Amino acid sequence: MHTVLITLGAYLLGSISFAVVVSRLYALPDPHTYGSGNPGATNVLRTGRRSAAVLTLLGDAGKGWLAVLLAQIVSGESGVGSLAVPLAGAAAFLGHLFPVFHRFRGGKGVATACGVLIGFDVWLGLGTLVTWIVIAVFFRLSSLAALVAALFAPAFAFWLFGLANVLWSVSLVSLLLVWRHRANIARLVAGRESRIGAKAAPPEGSA
Repeated sequence: MHTVLITLGAYLLGSISFAVVVSRLYALPDPHTYGSGNPGATNVLRTGRRSAAVLTLLGDAGKGWLAVLLAQIVSGESGVGSLAVPLAGAAAFLGHLFPVFHRFRGGKGVATACGVLIGFDVWLGLGTLVTWIVIAVFFRLSSLAALVAALFAPAFAFWLFGLANVLWSVSLVSLLLVWRHRANIARLVAGRESRIGAKAAPPEGSA
C-alpha cells in the first residue's frame, strides 16, 4: 500500500501541465490551440515568449525530478535497484502524458523524462540530455533529438546499473516517448517536421 500511495502521488504531480499553467500566467493562448498542439516548452516557444518556454521546461523537468526525490524520501529507498523509486519515476512520466487535471491531454514528455532520469542518477540524466542537445543543435529538430535520446537512455542505464530495477523504468519511459512521437516520425520521414523556434500556427487538423 505504501508503494501504491507513492506511485499515485507521483502520477498526480506529473499531471500538472506547466505549459498550461505558465501560459495562463502569461495570458498566452492555450498551448493545445496552436503549433503542434502539444503542451510543452517547444510549442510554448512558438509564441515568441522565451521566458515562458524556459519556465515550462524547468517546471516539467522539475516535477519529474521532484517525484523521484520525494519517493526516495518517503520510501527510504535511494538506490536505483529499489521498487518504489522507479515506479514513481514512471508514474510521473505517465502523469505528464495523460494528466488527470487536464482531461488526459498531455505533452510528449521530453522534459519530464529528463527530470526523472536526473532524479534516478545525475550522470544518467546528463548523458541523455547531452545527446538531446547535440542532435537539437545540429538539426534544429526537437522531435528527432528526443527520439535519439530515448534510444540512448536505456543503453546508458544498462551501462551504469546493469539489470537493476531502474532499467525497466527507463525502458518504459523511452518506449512511451517514442510512441508519443509517432506523428513526428511520419513528418520527419516526409520532411515536414517543424524546426525549433518556428512561428506558431494552428494545430494540424484545425480550421
